[in-house]
Amino acid sequence: MLVIKYYKSTTNYKQTESSRISCIPSPAVIMLKGTVEPVMRIRKGAGKMKKAIILTVILILVGLAACTPAPVKDGVVMASGKTLQSDRARFTSPQVDKSGQVSIVAGNSAFAFDLYQELKAEGGNLFYSPYSITAALVMAYAGARGQTGREMANTLHLDLPQDQLHPAFNWLDQEFARRGEGAEGKDDQGFRLNVVNAIWGQKDFEFLVDFLDTLAENYGAGLRILDFIKESEKSRITINDWVSDQTEDRIKDLIPQGAIDAYTRLVLTNAIYFNAAWEYDFSERQTSDGLFHLLDGGTVTVPLMLRRASFGYAAGDNYQAVELPYDGRELSMVILLPAEGYFGEFEDGLDFQQVEGIINELTRTDVNLRMPKFEFDSSFRLAKALSALGMRDAFLLGSADFSGMTGNRDLFIGEVIHKAFVSVDEEGTEAAAATAVIMPTSAPPQEEEFIIVIVDRPFIFLIRDIETGAILFLGRVVNPSE
Repeated sequence: MLVIKYYKSTTNYKQTESSRISCIPSPAVIMLKGTVEPVMRIRKGAGKMKKAIILTVILILVGLAACTPAPVKDGVVMASGKTLQSDRARFTSPQVDKSGQVSIVAGNSAFAFDLYQELKAEGGNLFYSPYSITAALVMAYAGARGQTGREMANTLHLDLPQDQLHPAFNWLDQEFARRGEGAEGKDDQGFRLNVVNAIWGQKDFEFLVDFLDTLAENYGAGLRILDFIKESEKSRITINDWVSDQTEDRIKDLIPQGAIDAYTRLVLTNAIYFNAAWEYDFSERQTSDGLFHLLDGGTVTVPLMLRRASFGYAAGDNYQAVELPYDGRELSMVILLPAEGYFGEFEDGLDFQQVEGIINELTRTDVNLRMPKFEFDSSFRLAKALSALGMRDAFLLGSADFSGMTGNRDLFIGEVIHKAFVSVDEEGTEAAAATAVIMPTSAPPQEEEFIIVIVDRPFIFLIRDIETGAILFLGRVVNPSE
């Protein structure tokens, strides 16, 4: 059933069996009722976990003062059915010029290292996905206005206007979808790099059609309708189950109890799943225990893998860098190994320009590489870090302006939670990561010459797309035994 009310304007609506709705009012508001089918998957693949990186980003937005929607000035659609989604299909070949492509990648990379500088103070190992954090926040940015929008743009290094920014992110996602043709994964099911987006809205709450159209056209994000007010726990489980499904059960129970409550109005989710084999895998027979030197002068004994191959290699006065390609040579892991005693100095000066310069110096070299197997997880509350980077108003009740979502200034961000897991061994890497942005209302050697790289001390590593230069994941290992 579809009920249409008109307020001051006439709008054409279209309904299908799944209650798809199209409208062209300005502004137009959609009131949601019912449920929705799972959103589109940008790229679905199967594959083993030789290199498996999973990332999920969740944005939870909650309405401000009242549980009752504000008065509607233009067309309101009250829909019931399984699917409510803009009928705007996702652009599969977005037209983005070279300057736009460079801008979106450079911006994401700059944010990656800005955030690193904020998070490093927590100490210990760390791992996160700057790309997915950005992608999720950019979906929220689509509805940000005024000072809130300007602060988000500055913090995330979003230099393009909104009408160019979202197509640029869409372009980058489509680039990732083309990666890995014919390449291998660990479990003989093939390489995959999947990016999936979804939005979850409160039944009977009002959202601007322009906002939903932007997410549909550029992020493939359809809307699923939940009742956060009456069924908070059920809604939380529904979203967690979706996350678990998108990440092949690598991330379970992402959103903790209590994070979704009767004030929740919108949840935006982004998941990245990466699975790829090493181009040059390691042999378990050559793995042996060795000492890893800690920052405090101590040592731990850890398994060190050994591989001699033609790797990308660069060196400076106080560092070595080595690039390990994945099968297909479209993505790679770059290890940045500061010289002994220089980790703190190297890390303090780390930014995108420095890393870009190092990557540009990488040349194919015969390298005898010894590096540790490692596995750890990280968790962060990012509101403080993002505020320190300049994104302040988005977290302030009364100051936040996300009126581009609802037509009213009734949403703000309460907290941004990020969790990640990574495991690296002879077979490759398995990793998982998740982010929740919660928006409440009120409240062996040979004769010839070769380079030796022994990663037996703290190092920084990143996983990047080689063609575009986009950084998907970033981390450091200061103690592989933890």
